[in-house]
Amino acid sequence: MQWHLKTFEQLTGDELYRILQERVAVFILEQACLYPEIDGRDPASYHLFAEKDGEVAAYCRLLPPGVAYSQASIGRVLVKSEFRGQGLAQELMEKAVAFLTEERGEKEIKIQAQHYLEKFYGSFGFRPISDVYPEDGIPHVDMLWGGSKA
Repeated sequence: MQWHLKTFEQLTGDELYRILQERVAVFILEQACLYPEIDGRDPASYHLFAEKDGEVAAYCRLLPPGVAYSQASIGRVLVKSEFRGQGLAQELMEKAVAFLTEERGEKEIKIQAQHYLEKFYGSFGFRPISDVYPEDGIPHVDMLWGGSKA
């Protein structure tokens, strides 16, 4: 498994194509949600992904403060179906949080998590900051890492 962390400008056309292909496969086809996957936030984001044999096995998008929320954010977290159950999601999130906090100096990270993954994200220090709400027909909860506990 080879890990990469790139800005939008550093991505090759082929890498961007494969990343978008997996995002559409997971978030639109697998989850049966119709929404604008290409949302204009990619150029301002960092892209963290693992490749194996030319395939994107795991991916997430790291958004600086002011792009989605006033805080930094992690979004579009995915592990391709054939790579699930191998600990890639944990490794992906560890790398994402470490980059944002250690390299970028972020004090808070906000995510919009699918509710069934609340415990998973909680294991990295995220805590719910909203009630559960529907987003594209899937229960979600806003969660925050860092910041005030109040």
